[in-house]
Amino acid sequence: MKNKLVAFILLIIFISIFILSSIKVFTYLAENKENEEIIKEINTSINIENNTTTANKLNYIIDFESLIEKNSDTVGFLKLPGTDIEYPVVQSNNNEFYLSHNFKKNKNSAGWIFADYRNTLDGTDKNIIIYGHNMRNGKMFSKLKNYLNSNWYNQEDHKKIYFITPDGANIYEIFSVYEIEDEEYYLKTDFNYKEFNNYINTIKARSEIDFNVNITSEDSIITLSTCGNTNDYRIVIHAKRTTN
Repeated sequence: MKNKLVAFILLIIFISIFILSSIKVFTYLAENKENEEIIKEINTSINIENNTTTANKLNYIIDFESLIEKNSDTVGFLKLPGTDIEYPVVQSNNNEFYLSHNFKKNKNSAGWIFADYRNTLDGTDKNIIIYGHNMRNGKMFSKLKNYLNSNWYNQEDHKKIYFITPDGANIYEIFSVYEIEDEEYYLKTDFNYKEFNNYINTIKARSEIDFNVNITSEDSIITLSTCGNTNDYRIVIHAKRTTN
């Protein structure tokens, strides 16, 4: 009798685990499908002139009016050459909402690509910070792992980051790439002159690759941040603005 009871309890446990696992898998697949549909819809708001991008010009025309109609939090568009990172960037009044909501503001574990709520994005930011999840399916900011490989930079365009806002397109040149334990220091947006000098010297010294790029206190930069393969550390990219 006792053995039958134990067997019955184990059966219930196994069935419960199977049901919960099935729900998680179904939710994951449904969320991925929804985001794929969103990306297809977004692509109708993007036009590429001659399908080319040069070092000094990004031939992307973004219909921000259309994107803002879809999501009023839209503040820009981010492109990383050589990857499928081509996303509208959104911004909330906090750094939590888009960790768990997609472009349509629906609950989604993949979240979306979003700017730090402290950035003004009016051309005066010394450090624009953009976040995204490192997804196992290769979406969002998962391709940032490529930038830790020195061979990645055999193509000159892979050293560029393109960030377009309704005010215009900006090209950034990468000067630092590294992995680091979760911290707050590199996520700083407000500086005085001395603080910014110390900041750029620190993050440049952290780089795992020497880009031989000169940074001064007059420069403005962009920072991309995502989780590593675990939540214990971050993959970070810094780049300075070269055109506006």
